Amino acid sequence: MKRRRLGQSGLTVSEICIGTMTFGVQADQAQSHAILDRAFDAGVNFLDVAEIYPVPPSPEYAGRSEEIVGAWLRGRPRDSVIVATKVAGPSGGWFIAPVRSGNTSLDRHSIQRAVEASLRRLGTDYIDLYQTHWPDPDLPYEETLAALDELVRAGKVRAVGCSNESAWGLMKSLGVSQMHDLVRVQTVQNNFSLMHRRFEDELSRVCKREKISLLPYSPLGGGMLSGKYQNGNWPDGARFSNYRHNTGRGSHMVQRFVNERTGATFDRMAEIARKEGIAPSTFAIAWTLTRDFVGSTIIGATRAEQLTDTLAAASVELSAEAVAAVDDISRDIRYPME
Repeated sequence: MKRRRLGQSGLTVSEICIGTMTFGVQADQAQSHAILDRAFDAGVNFLDVAEIYPVPPSPEYAGRSEEIVGAWLRGRPRDSVIVATKVAGPSGGWFIAPVRSGNTSLDRHSIQRAVEASLRRLGTDYIDLYQTHWPDPDLPYEETLAALDELVRAGKVRAVGCSNESAWGLMKSLGVSQMHDLVRVQTVQNNFSLMHRRFEDELSRVCKREKISLLPYSPLGGGMLSGKYQNGNWPDGARFSNYRHNTGRGSHMVQRFVNERTGATFDRMAEIARKEGIAPSTFAIAWTLTRDFVGSTIIGATRAEQLTDTLAAASVELSAEAVAAVDDISRDIRYPME
């Protein structure tokens, strides 16, 4: 498993990161630990959690993913694993952290409360990468960065990052850090896959020029690029199988991820993968690793055996012809998730 440095930080991580948003609902503790064991044995040293996980967020389960990861960490040297987690921030309702009764912000008070709770659940005295889960558009960046700067100076956090951020927001954050001599973000965690390439419109340029690493989430398009939703299939226990009968945000997400255009994108990608001699899931993850602004690609699972194809991407080098063929798909089917 190759390693990449995150931004300009001291964190060097595996090219593949294990996301944990299924831990605690779709995967119980035993299943979650089996996933972590399988990944760790394959050379993965990077885990991504959040105070609100598992998803979809609920007061009953919030924080359980961190607790499950914390129990697993107790069996290993702490410095052998790079742990990332997140403070929620506001998000219009769906991702607000129920652990704080929905009164979330990225102000100093909220960040201090959130980090102390995450440290307790993870059973550690420091977090390697602490990220803002959603921007707080009505709060000055100075407030958030000053609070994060205090955590770094106190030794509770090693590096900071953001998630679901815009190009404007990322540049504003960097400008405030420079102006006030505050900690700067080293990573941005956004939705990115060969089916959702909006990041390359502007944000990738910011990352390359400012030496920020992207941590792509949903590199399989919510599972669409694995092929499991093709031909009208709705696998038992799969996320969108659970969401599709819900109203509101869950139903909207199903329509966004599972539609005629994403299905056509998968069919063409699967043919390229077949020519490369690898599984579609392997191809989709390997493709993200061809992007020079990517630090580590986040994959998820509900069972350890699901990691076979995705972990295999770490040892794959796609041909130039295959990468060019993906660009052809993107030109023909623009933004299939919109």
